[in-house]
Formats: sequence, C-alpha cells, structure tokens
Amino acid sequence: MPNSELMPIGVFARRCGLTSSALRFYADSGLLPPAEVDPVSGYRYYGADQVERAATLRRLREIAMPLAAVEAVLAAGAEEAARLIDEHVARVVGDAAAVLREAAVIKSALTGAPGLPIATLKGPVLADAVEQVLTATAHEPGMPVLAGVHVEAGREALTLTATDRYRLATRTLVPDRPPARTWAGTVDGDDLRAAASAIRRGALVRVEALPHGIRLTAAGRQERHCRLLTEEFPDHRLALASLGGVTTRATVAKGPLLRALEEQPGERVALYVADRAVRVRPLDGGHPGIAVPAATTGEPLRIGFELTTLHPAVSTAIGPDLMLDLWGRDQPVTIRSADRGDLTTLAMPVASD
Repeated sequence: MPNSELMPIGVFARRCGLTSSALRFYADSGLLPPAEVDPVSGYRYYGADQVERAATLRRLREIAMPLAAVEAVLAAGAEEAARLIDEHVARVVGDAAAVLREAAVIKSALTGAPGLPIATLKGPVLADAVEQVLTATAHEPGMPVLAGVHVEAGREALTLTATDRYRLATRTLVPDRPPARTWAGTVDGDDLRAAASAIRRGALVRVEALPHGIRLTAAGRQERHCRLLTEEFPDHRLALASLGGVTTRATVAKGPLLRALEEQPGERVALYVADRAVRVRPLDGGHPGIAVPAATTGEPLRIGFELTTLHPAVSTAIGPDLMLDLWGRDQPVTIRSADRGDLTTLAMPVASD
C-alpha cells in the first residue's frame, strides 16, 4: 500500500485543478505518471511534489498548447521554457488574426454586395497616417471602440481619428480620387495595424467600404480586409467645438522639445509657456527643468501632463516645428505641424496646484 504522504487520484485532482480522467490521460501519455500504483487494486497515488508540475501542465493546456510542446516546456529550464511559451503564443495570435481576416472575407462574399469606393491614396501616405493615429488607441475592457480608428470619407478628404480618452489624434488625407459618396465607420485598429506594412508597399491603395468592414487593394498585392466595430465612436467633434478661443500659442522645434520630455525624471511633466520659451520640468518640482526656445503669444501658462500622454503626441507629430495651441490649464493642448495641419493631436492635462 502507498505511504501516508501520497494522495489518491481524487484528492490530487482537487489540489491541482485537473479531473481524474485528465490525470489518467496525462499518466498514459507519460507527461504526469503517478508516484505509485497499487499492484492489486490499480489505484493511482500522487505525491505533493507533483502538484506544481500538474498545475503548470493544466495552465499550459489552458492556453491551447499541444502535448508535444507541453512536454518540451516541462523538460526545459526557465529561460528555454519562457521562449517556447512565447513562440506558442505568437503562433496562436497569428492564427487568430488570420482567422479574423478570413472571416471578414467570407462575410463580404456572403452578402454579395459590391464594395463602395471611398478613396484612392498613395500606400506609404496611408500607412503613415494609420500608424500615427493608432498611437492614440487603447485596449480597454468594456470599451472596444477605443481600440478602433474612425474613418470618415468626405467629398474632399479622408479623415482618420482615434482616441484613448486622454489623447485624440486625427489625420486628414487628400485622396487621389474623390469618393463616390460620403461614408463613415469605425475600423478595428489591430486589423489596420496588420495591414499597414502591406499597404505601405503599394503605389496606390484603393479603399472600399463593405457591409462588415473595409477592403484595401493595391496592384500586385493581396487585398486586406479590416473589420468594422459596432460600438458608437465618441463624439470628438463636440470636444473640439467646446474648446473656445486659443489663449496661448507656442511654436517650438520638435527635436529639442522631445529631448526635454525624455530627460525629465518624473511620470508627470509641466510646461511653462512664456517669455519666448517652453520650459519643461517635473510637475511636482524638484528639478529646474529645461527651457526650449519658442515663439510665444498670448498669456503665460503653466499646464501639467502625464508623460505617457504628452510624449507620444509630440513624437508622432509631422515636421521639424510644432505649434502648441492652449486654451487654459484645465483644457487640452493641440499639437500639430507648424506648416502642415493634416495631423492634429489633442492631449488632456492633469490637475495640478
């Protein structure tokens, strides 16, 4: 009979979160043999030192890892096991993305509806615009629309907008060919991110609206399908319209401003706009800050930001010189190119003394 330190299969199953039938399967496959088997009754017994291995096996199977890969992970050291897990996750994510894209193609084919041409754009220009506005997206539970890009096709321009509630980025593109009619929809950001590298290599990319998404087509390239999100996009136009008049404006070189932000030690930064400079320093003080020369107009203003909000807004801006428009310390700042206004980002401030 087994000694008192061993557990019957039912007790062990409860300890490690596996069923008795699963334990029998893993024992027969060699992944988790019992510590002892009663030669008369055939009862299986497990040791306490097997609980961790069993729990790890269960977790690996919960992320859909094949048995052969599970065996390799369990036999490997910590670093090699981590590498094998990362490889498996990358395959699963890639397969899921491929399934989603193929599902979009199938749904489009089932409807039988022709695509509505909404724009024809240069591939590199469209890819740049997609990547710029995607920096303002966020994956937030319960709010999938924040991971999307709102696409609006007007008679004269195609506008891409994204927001994570702390930043709002909008890029306006002039298409080579105007659309047949106006159209608007919110497109899955992950699908657009995956399509960006492909459309970048297309001289001209045709954008068509479908019942469940958009289709991107370039000569000699595989067409890409991006899903539509069903949730309503936040009313960004209302936020823009409520800002009122600019009280302070600064025109500043992007490079020095970005370096000043990167050299700040804190998680929050303050901008002091006055006297032909934008001074950057930690919001809580303790550092003299860095003064970046600027052309300033309007009232002197001190305003605070989360670095994770302001830095990407500055880094993705177009051109060497930026224009900062401010409406007050409790209103967002708009950041755009000093000579090209087709990419504008709003960054929300934080409350400060």
